Amino acid sequence: DMYRQQILDHYKNPRNYGELEDPDIEHVGENPMCGDTVKMFIQLADDGDTIEHVSFVGDGCAISQASASMLSGELRGRSMADVEGMDRDDIIDMLGVELSPMRIKCAVLAEKVAQDGIAIHEGDVDIEETTTE
Repeated sequence: DMYRQQILDHYKNPRNYGELEDPDIEHVGENPMCGDTVKMFIQLADDGDTIEHVSFVGDGCAISQASASMLSGELRGRSMADVEGMDRDDIIDMLGVELSPMRIKCAVLAEKVAQDGIAIHEGDVDIEETTTE
């Protein structure tokens, strides 16, 4: 129940919400199954690898938006490789609640958007190759 309250709090009072001015990485993704949308903004430190600031804008269910809010705080201070190495279990642990298979797609949307944005920034993938489903 405490975790549910935390999710509702992040949904109603999102942290790091809004666009960053001149981000190094900016990427948007959506979950077509339920209409969730998340756009992440990442600013890197002077070393070009450490995440200094993260923000997001989006619209959708409580799980997708709370996950984006919580993840925006978790990513600060991490390297891009750390973020690329994250998986859905990291997000489920962060949220602290059991999720149905349909809700997992909502929960991992922000993670996938951040990972795709980093891959595009590093030249590992073309923007046309990214999908968030």
